[in-house]
Amino acid sequence: MTHSLRQFSSVLMLMSVSVSAIAGTQVEASEWLERMASAMNKMSYQGTFVYSHGTSLETMRITHVVDEDGTRERLYSINGPQREVIRDKDGVRCVLGDDKAIMEDRVVTGAIFPEIPADILGGENGLYTFKKGGISRVAGELAQKVSITPVDEFRYGYEFWLEQFSGLLLKWVLYDSEHKPIANLMFTDLNLGSDIRLEELVSTTPSDEFTRLETGMPDSSLLSSNQPKWKPSKLPPGFKLATNSVQEKEGENVFEHQVYSDGLATVSVYIENRQPGKEVVQGVSKLGTANAFSRNIGSKQVTVIGEVPTVTVQSIGKAVKAPAKDR
Repeated sequence: MTHSLRQFSSVLMLMSVSVSAIAGTQVEASEWLERMASAMNKMSYQGTFVYSHGTSLETMRITHVVDEDGTRERLYSINGPQREVIRDKDGVRCVLGDDKAIMEDRVVTGAIFPEIPADILGGENGLYTFKKGGISRVAGELAQKVSITPVDEFRYGYEFWLEQFSGLLLKWVLYDSEHKPIANLMFTDLNLGSDIRLEELVSTTPSDEFTRLETGMPDSSLLSSNQPKWKPSKLPPGFKLATNSVQEKEGENVFEHQVYSDGLATVSVYIENRQPGKEVVQGVSKLGTANAFSRNIGSKQVTVIGEVPTVTVQSIGKAVKAPAKDR
């Protein structure tokens, strides 16, 4: 074999090894994220964590128990405004120190720990890359780092640190397209199994102070529909309609809620009647770790909100069109 042929063969071999290594780390990262999902759903754990977003810094305590009685969870703040959330078979009940928290705080409106859908872990949609990192210590435990990196500016990325043996999530960071942290959570102590104190599931707050968390849907019959009456003429790459519900009164579309998803990030679009005398600020606004965009179209108000970059809610909101009969 000539020298040039040997060089060419070496290059091909290195390229093959490199591609295999990239594929390997993608698969390994996905396997770790699958372990995380299983651990967060099936394991019992208890601990204290620090949650920060923007200028807010909160210390919270969580007890999550999975046993013959199902899944029970109690989450409460140690500092700042009083916040307490109880999730069990009876639903979600909360006590909040300020009303705005219902809208702004992911602690209440959704799971405090990110959920990664199984169908995105294969990495086949090309919207995110997965990478397994190194080992570090979090809350006194060895933790494996795994990252999810978006390929464009329309979605956020994550970095996770997972307990080395169980895959339990010990720390996460949410970051923007410039890799600037938006929010992060980190356990400072953690108990598992028999070390959990079940008495912490019992709230010391009087039951009449709790509010049952309800949806924002108006009271009336709700119709499910696969095809939105109002819809964006164009969506950011990878986003597709996941669910759509329409509320009608006397044949008029008075409320419509659409959810668009890329498999990981979700965006809600609300179309509702404008209320006389109530002015809504149009344009972009921030709600905790989420961004929102509002605009008026005739007698309707369109609001787009999601834990995605401003450009995403703005592009979807500006693309929403009225049905042909309403134009």
